[in-house]
Amino acid sequence: MTSSEQDIWSQWLLNRRFGGDPELMKKMFDYLYPVRDKVLSHIHLVENETLLDVGCGDGLITFGALNKFEMCRVIFSDISEDLLKHAEALSQEMNVHDRCRFVRASADDLSMFEDVSVDAVTTRSVLIYVSGKQKAFNEFHRVLKAGGELSIFEPISRFTGPEPPNLFEGYDITPVAELAQKLMALYQRIQPLDSDPMGDFDERDLVSQVEKAGFSEIHLELQIEVKPHENEDWDVFLHTTWAPKIPTLEEAMQEALAPAEVERFMNHLRPLVEAGQGTLRLAVAYLWAVK
Repeated sequence: MTSSEQDIWSQWLLNRRFGGDPELMKKMFDYLYPVRDKVLSHIHLVENETLLDVGCGDGLITFGALNKFEMCRVIFSDISEDLLKHAEALSQEMNVHDRCRFVRASADDLSMFEDVSVDAVTTRSVLIYVSGKQKAFNEFHRVLKAGGELSIFEPISRFTGPEPPNLFEGYDITPVAELAQKLMALYQRIQPLDSDPMGDFDERDLVSQVEKAGFSEIHLELQIEVKPHENEDWDVFLHTTWAPKIPTLEEAMQEALAPAEVERFMNHLRPLVEAGQGTLRLAVAYLWAVK
């Protein structure tokens, strides 16, 4: 299956989030492996117990669980049929297919799973795409057995945006701010800041929703980073996108700017990107709870 035949979720997760660059992909997984390990550190499974990974994507958490808990079973759940096929092929290559199940489902509708049928539920960067977050937590609680564990990781987008008009992805674009606003207007038409699920919550909302769902023990750890950008390859920067529905910078410029404006914007931004002369802001939450 070619990338053009895949759905937007698999296209983004397997390629567009790192611009097709192997080095950036390596850096991304160097970051994600500790995330996986921390999510799984709050899960405790014994022989024949079952983990449901909601929004499994490429299987980062699920395959980690198969390795950590040698006798457990896992359910790969995702809305993307393409990603489920990708994960299933990997499970066969890794000779763990007999311990796996693959189910197409959304986080806020797990009706194909029976009540109290799994021992643990995990998610990673899933609820930022789900409008019905409370419904999702209610479903997590419903399918978990008594004493079952929930462990999730979510970026907190409210910390990073919206940026002031003089910044674009942490870079000072004051001399071309009017061009950056044209790009931001395009992004906001696709993902409106006031209604898109990516930015309609923070860490306090997560705690409130989990408690409302009925979990008896809840913990949350918030991590915040503000640091200089690393030097980046301009071509990779042009072809990378931070969300499945968002165009790459190159695509956005082609749609929102005239050719002369593209040249002017690039002439200002490119040296800043290549020199790492910007600020990266990041906030993430780890939440774990017990039913």
